[in-house]
This record gives sequence, C-alpha cells and structure tokens, in this order.
Amino acid sequence: MTTMALPVALVGDTLPVPCADGRERPSLPFDAASATSALPQVLDAVEGFLPWFSGAEHGAGYKAQASVLAYQSARLAALAFAGRRPDSGDVAVICPNATEAIRHLAGRLRLSSGDVVVTTVAEHHANLLPWSRAASCRYVECGQDGTFEPADVAAALDRRPVPRLLAITGASHVTGWLPPLGEIIADAHHRGVPVLVDAAQLAAHRPLPAEADFLAWSGHKMYAPFGAGVLIGPRRILAAGDQPRPGSGAAPGPDLDDMTRMARPERQEPGSPNVIGAVALGAAIGALESIGWPAITGHDMRIARSLRRGLAAIPGLRLLGPDPGADTLPVATFTMDGIPSALVTARLAAEDAIEAGHGNLHARPYLTRLLGLSPAGTRAGRGPARNGDRRAAPDAVRASAGINTAEHDVARLLSAMERLASGEPPTRYRRDPSTGDFYPAGPAPEPASH
Repeated sequence: MTTMALPVALVGDTLPVPCADGRERPSLPFDAASATSALPQVLDAVEGFLPWFSGAEHGAGYKAQASVLAYQSARLAALAFAGRRPDSGDVAVICPNATEAIRHLAGRLRLSSGDVVVTTVAEHHANLLPWSRAASCRYVECGQDGTFEPADVAAALDRRPVPRLLAITGASHVTGWLPPLGEIIADAHHRGVPVLVDAAQLAAHRPLPAEADFLAWSGHKMYAPFGAGVLIGPRRILAAGDQPRPGSGAAPGPDLDDMTRMARPERQEPGSPNVIGAVALGAAIGALESIGWPAITGHDMRIARSLRRGLAAIPGLRLLGPDPGADTLPVATFTMDGIPSALVTARLAAEDAIEAGHGNLHARPYLTRLLGLSPAGTRAGRGPARNGDRRAAPDAVRASAGINTAEHDVARLLSAMERLASGEPPTRYRRDPSTGDFYPAGPAPEPASH
C-alpha cells in the first residue's frame, strides 16, 4: 500500500481567495475541528465510483450490485476502524453525521425521564441535547483548565439511581484535551454501565477506543465531507426499540397492515442509502490507515505544541484549556484583550486569508466555564441574543489543524496574530447584530474565478 508523508494537501488547500485590500492570497484552513476538506484519495474514490453508482436498496443490475458491495464494504471498513471484527456482534449504521448517530442511539435505548445518563460539561451540544430530552442527565464538572479526572466520572457513576449510560467525548473540540478514556471506560464497565464515546473529534487523530460499547463519528471531520457518519454498537441493542426516523427501507412488509421490521443494519437506515458518502468514508479510513497512527499522532503533537505554545506567548492573548505543553490534539481556543473574537476571525479571513472558527463552538456550558464566567455574566448576554442581538454572547476564537497543516502554516497564523495583537489599525469593519459577525466595510470582494 502506498504511504503518504505528512503534511498532505487536501482538495482546495492554498486556493487563492480575495482579501479586503483587493489582493488574492492562498487560503489557509485552520478550522479542522469544524470540518475538513477531502483527501485527494477520497475525491479520486468518489469520482472513480460515480460511473458505477446506482440505488443500493434494490435492483439486480450490475451497477446496483456494485453499489451494494461498495456500501457493505464501507460498513466493514468502519467496523475494522473501530476495532471490531465482522463476527463481533456489532454493526455499523451509516448516518448523516455524528449528531444523527447520537440521536439515533438515544431513540434506540428506550429511555424515560426517570432514567439517568451521565455525561460531562465538556461535551459538544450534540452529546448533551439528545440525552437531556430523552432522560435525566447527571453532569461531570470540569476545572478551570477544562479537564476532569477519572475519579470525578466514577463519583457520578456511583450516585443513585444507577445510570443507563455514560456519554463522553473522546477528545474536546474546544481545547483538544484527551480524556483518559481507557480508565474511564473500565470504571464504567466495572459498575455495569455501558459507554458511548462521541469520537467526532477523535477519529481523525487517534485510534478509536475498542472497549467502548458505542462509538459515533462523522466523515466531515476526517477528510470525507460527503454526508456520511457512523454509529457502532451491538446488534442486539441497535435492532431494538422504535425506528427514530421511519421510512423507506425500514418497513418492507407487503401491505399497510403488515409493516414488518427488518433486523439487519438497513432497518436503521431509512430512505435511499448515501452510497457516495459511504464510499468516501471508506476511502478516508483507508487513507488514514495507510499513513499509520504513529505518523499521525507524531504530526499532531508537533503541530499542537507549536500552535498552543506560540499563541500563549503572544501578549494579550489568553489560551483556554490545559497548559500549552500538555498532550492535546492540534486545537487552540483563545480570546484577545480588547478585540472581540468575531473581529479576530474576520480580520484573519479578510486580511490574511486564514480560516478559523469563533462563537460558542457548540459547547456553551464548557466555554462559559473556560472563560470563568459567572451565572450572572452568562445571563447578561442571553437576553439580547434571544432578541436577535448576539454581540454580547460569550465566544472565543478557535484555530484547529489536521494532517494538511505544516509548521510554516502555524508560523503564518502566529505572524498574523502578532500583528493583530500589536494594535495595527484594521481595515474598517461593520458588525451584524443578528449574528455578531464582522465584515469589511464597503462592497464585498468579488469571488476569484479560476
């Protein structure tokens, strides 16, 4: 198998984009924690498969059978990626993304308001909202640095009533922190509590924890942005309960009074299957495996160290989360003294063609703790936001990297941040109260045509 040296360019990397001064600069993606572009191998796999695409639900034609085979191959690839054997009793359910995978599991577990799910304040909203709506949540708190200890999780598991599930992130999409999953999962299993790991942020950076009962992740964060994610779990669980989103493929009975339910994975995937997304996901898994975890992990650690230490050294910049030297994913979330986070990202984009994220990062409870905001301070921005003015809402800037990030990319970002921190007068910007975002004043630059 051909190996790839890191960093490796993704589709669209360095594409020239127009800036506020009228010049074009090569785009620099630093928002991998939100979404990644496609690996070239993934795009090649999709383009190579498209001529053979057909519906994978039915049909005896050659293309239909090729589509079925491709879809099932992606399932097997996902199971292997999660450390499961084909005969393990687990199934891989193809979902649109990790959010839908978690929602799907919440529907399968037949939870009630009297049931307890233990989760943490460090979660993405996608691993909070489904559980708070389906059951009663018991939350593990974090310290000022955004971390917690296995003992904190164990204490939450020991409270009564006994939890039905522990739902925990595999890696923080805000700070890059890696909870000690091995010990946490072992503690939960010792108490008879199954574990879901939200691996959306973890999957592209570290091996998945084979000990977890359930795993959810998404292709759009691991170089396969074609609308496919995965839920891994025991067939005996995922074949039970009501279909959360019933539709075609979930009830193949011959008549209206005979809506028989299938037990195969297809039962969990109503509607026409996303064969293209599955092909892309399988190709991304193959590409990551060809690189190998030692190379990916080593690259991540080097970039994370340069990124976090470099940002922490800039005057007026406050890095959130663990110490800059801690072992984290290449993710750095921060604030700047005297500069709204939305303006920081707007200036990075409009003046330097650097793409970073900002906002509550879909982790409002976690972010407010990292920022050290009091409940009163949190409520102060909530009222205006509910009335359509988000300018006072708590937020931060996030720069996040992937296998396409080089050391010189980090240097370019740090140079831009040092310029902002120096107080250099910016291009004039206007702010949209409804979103809180900033835009360069005057007409928008014309999109580049190439």
